[in-house]
Amino acid sequence: MKTERLVKKAQQGNDKAFLLLFQQYEADIYRMAYVYVKNQDDALDLVQEVAYQSFKNISTLKKPEYFKTWLMKITINCALNVINRNKKVIPLNADFEVLNGADDEDIALTISLNKLIDTLKEDEKSVILLKFYDDRTLKEISEILDIPLGTAKSVLYRALDKLRQNVKEVGIYG
Repeated sequence: MKTERLVKKAQQGNDKAFLLLFQQYEADIYRMAYVYVKNQDDALDLVQEVAYQSFKNISTLKKPEYFKTWLMKITINCALNVINRNKKVIPLNADFEVLNGADDEDIALTISLNKLIDTLKEDEKSVILLKFYDDRTLKEISEILDIPLGTAKSVLYRALDKLRQNVKEVGIYG
């Protein structure tokens, strides 16, 4: 209930209410951005871009109870824009950035998971990340990505099949 009240205040122009709201979800936004762009600098830039876009467009949010869902949708759209903009940039060593940002003891697994997820199409990647990294339901995923529930299910199962096939080809999966 408090979130809905803060959203309504923010929509009326209360900057402090918006700041409180945004700070509640800043870590979630960063995590989702990082999973997409795979480096800290771009993820931090994305958090700033999401803050700007959401602040500028808060009045367009029709249902205050979906504020977090709305923020995640903005995050994904901004991340996809960054990815498309950076497709022309060739990294010196893509694995180096993963190694620098990895706190896991199993760095090889982190690299393998990132490479597996990178084999997916953008819509499949979005569904997988929302489902397993952000712990969203299929209904929430369909709302965030603005697709029918049946499509969200189809994309999820297609993506999981692709991931299984890729894992089998590598020989890790039994």
